[in-house]
Amino acid sequence: MADVRFERATRVYPGTQMPAVDALDLYVDDGEFVVLVGPSGSGKTTALRMLAGLEEVDEGAVLIGGRDVTFDPPKKRDVAMVFQNYALYPYLSVAANIGFPLKVAKVGKAERDRRVAEVAEMLGLTEYLERKPGQLSGGQRQRVAMGRAIVRNPSVYLMDEPLSNLDAQLRVQMRTDIASLQAELGVTTVYVTHDQAEAMTLGHRVAVLKDGRLQQFDAPRALYEHPANMFVAGFIGSPAMNFVDAAVGSNGAASFGGATVELPGRSAERRLVLGVRPESLELAPEGVSAAVEVVEELGADAYMFCIADVNGKSTKFVARIDARQLPARGDRVTLRPRPGEIHVFDAETGERLSV
Repeated sequence: MADVRFERATRVYPGTQMPAVDALDLYVDDGEFVVLVGPSGSGKTTALRMLAGLEEVDEGAVLIGGRDVTFDPPKKRDVAMVFQNYALYPYLSVAANIGFPLKVAKVGKAERDRRVAEVAEMLGLTEYLERKPGQLSGGQRQRVAMGRAIVRNPSVYLMDEPLSNLDAQLRVQMRTDIASLQAELGVTTVYVTHDQAEAMTLGHRVAVLKDGRLQQFDAPRALYEHPANMFVAGFIGSPAMNFVDAAVGSNGAASFGGATVELPGRSAERRLVLGVRPESLELAPEGVSAAVEVVEELGADAYMFCIADVNGKSTKFVARIDARQLPARGDRVTLRPRPGEIHVFDAETGERLSV
């Protein structure tokens, strides 16, 4: 096993000026499960491929287990990668696909068969060992791809959106399986996804990227409760955080829906944005008057999408409410933020100001 370190690692593709990955500083501890998440074009897959040796590092360095591997070819990095499209050999059996890396490494047949059988049992593939990939479901093919990585006993596992081709229900099941498997094996894992729910449920820590730059790297709960900026606040959490331009009163505090927000430091001298999570808005006798546009029922809870006039500006809100007190489309409601659950951001930089 080994830790992983990016030291101001930068990748600029030929013919472009903006780096795909820009001075990335990131440390993954030995045995840790870290998820890289962000929208398309954020640099997450490029960063993973830099770690794998599939993309050049134009500046900075990449280290695995304390060893500088920046210029090492992939086969010398002791990593195993699971791809989005499975990348299985269609003419080989499941057993041959799993054991292929061992065959290339000239591992003896007896040892190869033993390790393949061990991995197949771990992944619930024993009864499918003689089948071809075309005879398997999408989830089973992904397990074979994972088995091919596991059988090598690498220092680091790399996973590039391995669940994106699966249906929603199977994705949830595979997330659980991957988390359990990583905990059992205890091998350092770097996982890429664009799905923030996947990132939050899998990662010990999550790195949020945007435009090639690291925005925040922290535990999932910390990202949700203390986002470093408006991008992280809006990206992490579904539905996204509500944002509203703040009105700063003569007392130097901001107010929103009847709630007063004490501002840190010299915040009153700046243009501010207040952020409120959907579950932090509640129906109340007083607050912001809003018109209900859509109600989405989720069973015990519901999401209520509204529009309101705030400080002379038409603003959309979403609130998570008890499904037993549902208003109808077109009704007018009054929303109030829960005390102590308002986030404050600088309108110019987007950086968080509240503690």
